Amino acid sequence: MASSAQPGTGPTEEFRFPGSRLGLPEDGPGSVAGWGRRLLALLIDWLIAGLIASVVAGKPMWAGGNDYNTSHLAIFFLVTAILTGLAGGTIGHRICGLRVLNLKNKDVPQVGLLGGVIRSFLICLLIPAVIFDRDHRGLHDLAAKTVVVRR
Repeated sequence: MASSAQPGTGPTEEFRFPGSRLGLPEDGPGSVAGWGRRLLALLIDWLIAGLIASVVAGKPMWAGGNDYNTSHLAIFFLVTAILTGLAGGTIGHRICGLRVLNLKNKDVPQVGLLGGVIRSFLICLLIPAVIFDRDHRGLHDLAAKTVVVRR
């Protein structure tokens, strides 16, 4: 039943692959990023924020504590918001060959500081980041009108 011989029963052109509704290519540069690269970029950014937080809190990462945990989240938020808003992606995005594309105005490559703040705040809440649509855009991307694409 999954495949039918009748014409017009398969996926429409609009929903053929992630990003097709947004006018993005199916693969290669500019295509919607896969989950593996995105998760790796997030882990790299979290580790970098943790290293900075350990310097700020004056304790090693493995020691933990409320002051370390709070500074870790705050630094992750600030670094992610600023780099995404002004540079089009974080350090993790750059390492993994990704960038955050502005869908509001495709002529301007940067998301803007407000878009970066909205996106980063919702990532820090976690739940909006794990609810996504067929274009692999989480609620944080939908709110900021962005999409993560391959570089």
